[in-house]
Amino acid sequence: MMGQIALRGLLFDWRRFAPAAVAVGFAGLLVLLQAGLMLGVFSLASVYVTKSSADLWIGYPGVQSIDLGRPVGGVTELLLRADPRVARVEPFYWGSGEWRTPHRGMVNVYIVGVAPSADAMVLDEVLTPHQRGLLAMPDAVLVDKADLDKLETDVGGVAEINGKRVRVVGVTKGLRALGGVNVIASPQTTRRLDPASGPGDGAAYFTARLKDPRDAAEAIADLKSVGKHRGFEVMTAKAFADRSIRYWLAESGAGVAFVFGSAVAILVAVIVTSQTLAAAVAASLKDYAALRALGFTIGALRTIVLAQTAWIAAAGLVLAGALAGILVLLAQIQATPLILTPAMAVGAVTLVILVALGSGLWALRRVARADPAALLL
Repeated sequence: MMGQIALRGLLFDWRRFAPAAVAVGFAGLLVLLQAGLMLGVFSLASVYVTKSSADLWIGYPGVQSIDLGRPVGGVTELLLRADPRVARVEPFYWGSGEWRTPHRGMVNVYIVGVAPSADAMVLDEVLTPHQRGLLAMPDAVLVDKADLDKLETDVGGVAEINGKRVRVVGVTKGLRALGGVNVIASPQTTRRLDPASGPGDGAAYFTARLKDPRDAAEAIADLKSVGKHRGFEVMTAKAFADRSIRYWLAESGAGVAFVFGSAVAILVAVIVTSQTLAAAVAASLKDYAALRALGFTIGALRTIVLAQTAWIAAAGLVLAGALAGILVLLAQIQATPLILTPAMAVGAVTLVILVALGSGLWALRRVARADPAALLL
């Protein structure tokens, strides 16, 4: 009974409550997109690991993020190949440089050296055998399609990195970088562009594939003591990816600023939503006074207000869902890193419901003012 009255009241006076529904919807949308954008942006720090099929990553002891790696000696590769549990070992070269553009000056780039063989495991989820074959050509590089405009180039274009000539032989998709541009090259080209990427027979990282991935914990335990003396650390792919994301989220200045900005934006959205909903209830005091005159108790009025709040939350969630679908599509078109998971959606829905009900409870204190005498004013 009270639910029907609440719904009819909303439909009859929908213009008054529409701003509250919009505010609730945008609050949920903001929470969801802020979380998705934050996770998407900082997941770029681990894209080299998550897009590869290697089971183990071997780097300098204590390395916090893949972009902070220091070269480890070539003896590491020999020790890995000697382990009977290891099926394949592959180096991963990491360099940096400046890409000279005709009009924008220098663009910071990360030079990623991967094996050009068709069965290579580093970045095997995004690089095709044909693209790896192209990297075997002298001075050949690949860049992400979304970065072509930033680099002012195209497939077949010639450019300079650290004053040395390169040619763009193809484009990748989904390999954007955090704080720069990824340039994929062969180990030989990477070393030529940045000699510090792999001095001697060393490399920034070595990757390994196990004959049985279930042996990862045992292999890491056995190699741990050796690594302390030889200057390397062995990690599973998941552990290294998680470590890189945690570093950017919790320890880098960019991560702290992003989290703080998101928290402030969400707080503002919650405040605006609660105030908008409370104002809508306050504007309906004469309607509630009329119900009091018809014999409705204060308890019944409170039930109506809470039911209206629930309907407003539902309308806001529908609006937020529709807008989220549109924005996700736009993000995909613009190659914007955005990651949304079911858990994040449930969290955003829960927060919207709590904000709406909390605002309704806050507005209940005004219902007591719904005196039938107010109709005479």
